[in-house]
Amino acid sequence: MAVADSVPGVSGGTIAFLLGFYEKFISSVHCFLLGTNAERKAAFPFLFKLGLGWVGGFIVCVLILSTLFHTYVYEISSVFIGLTLAAVPIVILEEKEYLKGHYLHLIFTAVGIAVVPVLMSLSPVVGGGSGIDLTDGSIGLAVFLFVAAIIAVSALVLPGISGSTLLLIMGLYVPLISAVSAVLHREFAYLPMLFVFGLGMIAGLAISAKVIRHCFARYRSQTIYLCVGLLIGSLYAIVLGATTLSDPLPAMSWETFHLGFCIFGAAILAVLQIMKRRTERDVSAE
Repeated sequence: MAVADSVPGVSGGTIAFLLGFYEKFISSVHCFLLGTNAERKAAFPFLFKLGLGWVGGFIVCVLILSTLFHTYVYEISSVFIGLTLAAVPIVILEEKEYLKGHYLHLIFTAVGIAVVPVLMSLSPVVGGGSGIDLTDGSIGLAVFLFVAAIIAVSALVLPGISGSTLLLIMGLYVPLISAVSAVLHREFAYLPMLFVFGLGMIAGLAISAKVIRHCFARYRSQTIYLCVGLLIGSLYAIVLGATTLSDPLPAMSWETFHLGFCIFGAAILAVLQIMKRRTERDVSAE
């Protein structure tokens, strides 16, 4: 989940969904942030173990990706494309019971596909290379970061477009990854704005867990169709990922696309699916 959340493309929520513990994850987040004391205590062990692995994985990813994303942007973007392309049929197969016979809900897929290009077109950062300085302590930047965190974390927990993709759209992905990396190297000028972003993430988790839990309970078919659309639409953001660097590069083309890395990305999800199936068989056998 940490690897997926730290890069544009597939969200950590997608990984949780594919491995079969997504609804437990959403329910635990909801109970921990908005539930009773008894519900918080019941949810804590699961979230603690998951969070411990997530934080460790995220730190490793940030330390590596803050450098690699600048140097090997096309290769990494090709991996993201492979992850995303593989996720679409897997999500459809996993949820075919709820998708079958509800084909009018394909309108939600169309909406999901359209959302990402529309957001990309509205972003003043894409193609402009205008970096955001997270050492700037202005109120305006703090408000922007807080709202951006709420939006990004909502996507982070939703099976579909990743929070990192939305940060990419808003021109915050590279500045935030670089800021976290700088703090890990004891450059603490970035801490205040990272703290504001963290508060926004907590608020976003509370809001999104409640909304997503309700949507999956009452509107599961529509929600899954929307998630599939968001996944497909996120490919557009990945292709334009290089244009959001502080020194912008051209968008990915057929010449800069790497098929081998794309296949590697798809293979990652295939391996996760095999692991899930084996775990399910072992549980059934017991």
